[in-house]
Amino acid sequence: MTGDAGIRGYRPDDLEALYAVSLATGDAGGDASGLYRDPRLIGHVYVGPYATLHPELVLVAEDGEGVGGYIVGALDTRAFEDREEAEWWPALRAEYPSPIDTPADRWTADQQRCHRIHHPPRMPDWLVGPYPSHLHINLLPRLQGRGLGRRLIQRWLGMVRARGSSGVHLGVSAANSRAIGFYRACGFLELDERVNGLPRAVWFAMALRAGR
Repeated sequence: MTGDAGIRGYRPDDLEALYAVSLATGDAGGDASGLYRDPRLIGHVYVGPYATLHPELVLVAEDGEGVGGYIVGALDTRAFEDREEAEWWPALRAEYPSPIDTPADRWTADQQRCHRIHHPPRMPDWLVGPYPSHLHINLLPRLQGRGLGRRLIQRWLGMVRARGSSGVHLGVSAANSRAIGFYRACGFLELDERVNGLPRAVWFAMALRAGR
């Protein structure tokens, strides 16, 4: 691909580029590189486990400058959480200590991610029952506003629907107003922010029906 942007399946040599996109969009959609001492931490949480455990559900967006976006996710969130616990988090926990000796209100961005590595949230049953799948999507600014985000969403939803998913959920920072508007425009239902058992964020869900 040279000028026009396109979408393709994931290749193992895409991993570092996906980590870079995750960092470049990790501050409510903006560049988070100034927040982290370890630039790989955010990718360890939001890219690495998906590319490793579910590479078949990773789509990559690229143009003539290279990889500039992606969508990742899991078909069965509960099974994915279990696999992360068994196959992904142990090595990272050995590498990154828990910030338990520092008050939570003084945690750096690195320490916040380290805490998540040691204490990853589990989505509540009431959410993963009707909406068992979940996704994360990020695009660099140069690929935004070109319809790629919607195309990534549509292709990914088709992939999990074909695999039998009944619904999808996702969370987004309340500060990321552009992403919130995007998910609304894509037809996701915004969940009541007062519901119990969810990490702090704005949460969306979509039921998937055959032929939708």
